[in-house]
Amino acid sequence: MKRRAATSVGAEGIGKTVLEYLAGRFTYHNREQWRERIAAGQVLHNGCPALSGAVLGRKDRLEYQIPCEAEPEVDGRFGILFEDDDLLAVNKPGNLPCHPAGRYFSHTLWALLKRTGSIENPIFINRIDRETSGVVLVAKNARVARGCRRQFETRRVVKHYLAIVEGRFPPDAIQADGWLAPDPASPVRKKKRFWQAAATRVNPPGGRLCRTRVQLYRHCNGLSLVAARPETGRCHQIRATLNSLGYPLVGDKLYGVDDTLFLRFIRGALSVTDRNRLRLPRQALHAAGLQVVHPVSGRLLQLEAPLPRDMQSLLTGCRRSSIGS
Repeated sequence: MKRRAATSVGAEGIGKTVLEYLAGRFTYHNREQWRERIAAGQVLHNGCPALSGAVLGRKDRLEYQIPCEAEPEVDGRFGILFEDDDLLAVNKPGNLPCHPAGRYFSHTLWALLKRTGSIENPIFINRIDRETSGVVLVAKNARVARGCRRQFETRRVVKHYLAIVEGRFPPDAIQADGWLAPDPASPVRKKKRFWQAAATRVNPPGGRLCRTRVQLYRHCNGLSLVAARPETGRCHQIRATLNSLGYPLVGDKLYGVDDTLFLRFIRGALSVTDRNRLRLPRQALHAAGLQVVHPVSGRLLQLEAPLPRDMQSLLTGCRRSSIGS
């Protein structure tokens, strides 16, 4: 599989040169880098090698043929939880992206599924982060995908996560209702913060409704295993909520004990001390269960993925607590 990115030129691009358009819209390369890629024949203009000074017209098509580069290593050992002619449920490991993005293309669950030949066009119904392990639901056709997504949109799907957090989580369940918004105190722009409705009556700027129920399972050695049931489906919802409640996720560079770890991580500058603070190379979050109605058969699917070994290793010697005790 070759990696390509294509776009049709809209009204904002008419009259601009190929170079001007690419440098202005796709800023992951600067102007000189785009000039080099055009000269190397990596950009097509209406199917032909592009010229930097060519003027664009309405509905012109540009295609960037992304050069093959070494991708980071991942864990490609996924398991099959359920499969029929319409749906596939996968137990994804904790170091495997679902979709191509950034440095990842061939080293993704999407690419692995296509290479197996079982699904020509995998359509992901639920999305979990690269470092989150557990249940991923994949539709094999658009009709089934629509049926599953309607259930997610109307909140008829039951989702169950397990997380290991720093500290001793309280014995009584917490119903965390509030808003998820950009964290104004963080040096990382994409970091979110959970604002609990009980503490603030005002929706913070950019805030979106967020609801999560969190329950203690067990604790020992300064850590707690908790179950989280998100009732809304916001990006980073569980990670941000736990962090804002005062129980940062083990192994999480962004929502863990110190968000400056994330800045050093993206520079490849994590120290031995940093890694020891994290305790785990990835965030200790696991999509343990998903309950959904099969849109074709009408069967209730209860999909479950056992806690992975890396998270189990943090709980060695811990006894399970009675819920609520």
